[in-house]
Amino acid sequence: MTCVARGANHGPAPIPQEGLWTKARMIQDISGFTHGVGWCAPQQGACKLTLGVKEGVIQEALIETIGCSGMTHSAAMAAEILAGKTILEALNTDLVCDAINTAMRELFLQIVYGRTQSAFSEGGLPLGAGLEDLGKGLRSMTATMYSTIEKGPRYLELTEGYVLKMGLDEKDEIIGYEFLRLGPMIDLIKQGVDANEAFRRSTGQYGRFDEAVRVIDPRQE
Repeated sequence: MTCVARGANHGPAPIPQEGLWTKARMIQDISGFTHGVGWCAPQQGACKLTLGVKEGVIQEALIETIGCSGMTHSAAMAAEILAGKTILEALNTDLVCDAINTAMRELFLQIVYGRTQSAFSEGGLPLGAGLEDLGKGLRSMTATMYSTIEKGPRYLELTEGYVLKMGLDEKDEIIGYEFLRLGPMIDLIKQGVDANEAFRRSTGQYGRFDEAVRVIDPRQE
């Protein structure tokens, strides 16, 4: 039979990465920095995974989990497993926790489709970009809030830190809070600063806390 030529054979669509338009054919063609979220099958926990990839190989990994206690140990194992693997190897490696495995799958899709955070960065993001996300206290940003019909909302922890006190106005509405930056406090104590002084220096306020008519401990009052 006559061999009919294929006219529309233009190859892979180029993806933007590190200031270039790359036609990715092999895993080593892929570089990028990105992060995303995965969840476990019963949806009782989640993992935020951050990966820095150079020429297809994972150079850095940040694993943050929230959910069951076992996830934290799985995150420890994943931290040992991920760095040095290609993204294809990592996709086909058991990262122990279902949520971490799902996060790896979702990030693989982001990376190979060129949807990384560093898509238009010349030379990509430097190694250590993931760690910088944690801030100087090297702690994950955590939001922990609780509320009931009878007692209303309680701010327990926000990005600023552990909430010590909530400030209320004359209507008992929240107008500010006092917080403790746990990471910096521990750093000061490690440097030899007295614990009480470290506590004082690591305390801050947000909102109109000084204008509060009443101040309460969200955990006790």
